[in-house]
Amino acid sequence: MILAWTSLAVWAMLMMPWIAGAQETQAPVTGLQRNVLFTDYSPLSGTVELVHRALSPLANIEIARAAKSAALRPQAIDLPEERFSIYVPVQRPSRGYALLVFIPPWQDGRLPPGWAAVLDAHGMIFVSAAKSGNDEKLLDRRIPLALLGAYNIMQRYPIDADRVYIGGFSGGSRAALRTALAYPDLFRGALLNAGSDPIGEGEDLLPPGDLFARFQSSSRLVYLTGSEDNWNIQHDMASRDSMKSWCVIGTVVETMSRAGHEAAVSYSVDRAITALDQRPPVDAAKLSACRARIAKDMAADFQRIADLLDRDKPHDAWRALTKLDIQYGGLAAAEIGRLEERIGARR
Repeated sequence: MILAWTSLAVWAMLMMPWIAGAQETQAPVTGLQRNVLFTDYSPLSGTVELVHRALSPLANIEIARAAKSAALRPQAIDLPEERFSIYVPVQRPSRGYALLVFIPPWQDGRLPPGWAAVLDAHGMIFVSAAKSGNDEKLLDRRIPLALLGAYNIMQRYPIDADRVYIGGFSGGSRAALRTALAYPDLFRGALLNAGSDPIGEGEDLLPPGDLFARFQSSSRLVYLTGSEDNWNIQHDMASRDSMKSWCVIGTVVETMSRAGHEAAVSYSVDRAITALDQRPPVDAAKLSACRARIAKDMAADFQRIADLLDRDKPHDAWRALTKLDIQYGGLAAAEIGRLEERIGARR
């Protein structure tokens, strides 16, 4: 039986034709350009890679089994049908441009008012996809469009890999957080403008262990929310608490004074980008101790499932495993896979 939480339109990718965009060269541009066509696909946006990083181990197991009889579509996006907005500063920094990939809550890829001057000051390219708003599916469109936007900009312009960030506003900020969690090897941080969630629950699943270790130690998360946006302030607090619990150390709070639920104005974005660029030293001993605590808790949780199997209670073990599948995600992929096999043999 297909698990309910795997129905994030991933199954719609099965048995669908893939049309790769023709390769073409785009002339360098500066300033704001709308309706930009990209043609280059990235391995990081491939369906198999996205499923591996963003879905839980049990979901990956089910999809892998289904793929034996129906091939997955290689890419979710048909690039010739998509359009992007980009902003490129006139002056190129000596180490290359910074890059901000922006996931909007709205359907057009507009540049928020007042941001152009800030992007100029920071030497930062902005890219945002159209038809990537809150009404779109996260795995089918919003995440792969963000990845393809980043990839195509990096193919066309000299980019400082240490200053590649993802961001968004409201629901787009929540999508940006999940993208940053799944792709810490691409995005060095996230600008979370009035939208965030706790990780290790819901859809914000932990990625495989090597990626999550990188997210813990290297990702910079800037929470930028209006002082009057009480609902999102509460969510930011819950999100930051979860980051602390999961040993994610690079969190920063930037408050927009006397602002409600609204996109950041120029001076707030300027502070947020400055905060993203700051990289304080990591307390290696503290991080190691925190990771050891997680490993100890995880081992105890999985031992309880093994005990249920030893007591011939496979159905209870399965219910417990599905909960841990969401809690630990890819961080526990190997152990979840082993227990899934044991449970399957007993059911």
